[in-house]
Amino acid sequence: MIADDLRHYLQNSRESIVHSLTGLSEYDARRPLVPSGTNLLGLVKHLIGIEFGYLGDSVARPAPEKLPWAEDGSIWDNGDMWAKPTETREYLVDLYRLAWKHSDESIAQLPLDAPASVPWWPEHKRATTFGHLLVRVVAETAQHAGHCDVVRELIDGRSGADNPEGYYDLVLSMASAPITGPGTSSKNA
Repeated sequence: MIADDLRHYLQNSRESIVHSLTGLSEYDARRPLVPSGTNLLGLVKHLIGIEFGYLGDSVARPAPEKLPWAEDGSIWDNGDMWAKPTETREYLVDLYRLAWKHSDESIAQLPLDAPASVPWWPEHKRATTFGHLLVRVVAETAQHAGHCDVVRELIDGRSGADNPEGYYDLVLSMASAPITGPGTSSKNA
């Protein structure tokens, strides 16, 4: 069934995101390493709202817990992209897992063509289907899992693929090797 396949790929990305935090200090789990400010715990926090919003609230299944950043309105100022000092890693990961459970219940209970309405979208675009929102969440979660892989590599060189020791050095040596072979000219070599 398509819904089962989508849930499977969603779960793979969810687990990759949580795994990106493994073995990191609180500082590294929170620190931004790119100009956009992307950070690992911020991505977890953002995805909590994505799952509760699209796969819960938008299909008349309100989240079992109120999100402080939605309640205080800071979500509209990117308050969902940063973990506050009072928001521990354990709190956010547990809340993310609660969002998984809630979303998985929606996937189990609702057909893909079930009507949905996204209250924060422009009024003329709000009406959609559960299937559309599920595909959207799978895609966004996979995209952010990739972001987590890159941020984690910037922190300590570990990628989501858990490459063997020395792999990074191999990649660096290959990147600096001269270009040779079919399709290259003498000025590239």
